[in-house]
Amino acid sequence: MAEELHLDTTLTKAEQYRQLLPQIEALTTGEPDLVANLANTVAALRQAFGFFWVGFYLVKEDELVLGPFQGPIACTRIRRGKGVCGGSWAQAATLLVPDVEQFPGHIACSSESKSEIVVPVLKNGQVVAVLDVDSDQLNDFDHHDQQALEQLMPLVASWF
Repeated sequence: MAEELHLDTTLTKAEQYRQLLPQIEALTTGEPDLVANLANTVAALRQAFGFFWVGFYLVKEDELVLGPFQGPIACTRIRRGKGVCGGSWAQAATLLVPDVEQFPGHIACSSESKSEIVVPVLKNGQVVAVLDVDSDQLNDFDHHDQQALEQLMPLVASWF
């Protein structure tokens, strides 16, 4: 597949995800480099939905370390259980946060971030990374985002 996305912004969010996910798979199929695949995935998600910030944090020993992302500069390291990303890692579960100011222990990497969804990447039952998506709008993520992003994670896990 050429490095080009075909996006129809007139579709519903769920339909846009159904259109995008196969394109991400086609874009990354046959590419063995983890960083290249993670980078193209975050670029595709940001291009499709205009997210404020989207990126991966990779599990390295006892902390999450910033990986490929798009958006403003970000926190470089996050401890297990800290903030939304560290909480998703510790729980091995998606965390959907409508208002980050209401999340106990939220780490404010950017004061412009208002809502967030973090989805763990599981490989052999262990979290190897998390996908972090931030919005500058309150309550910007819903079950459509959660379902689609969780559907994407087995593909992402296959790159590790």
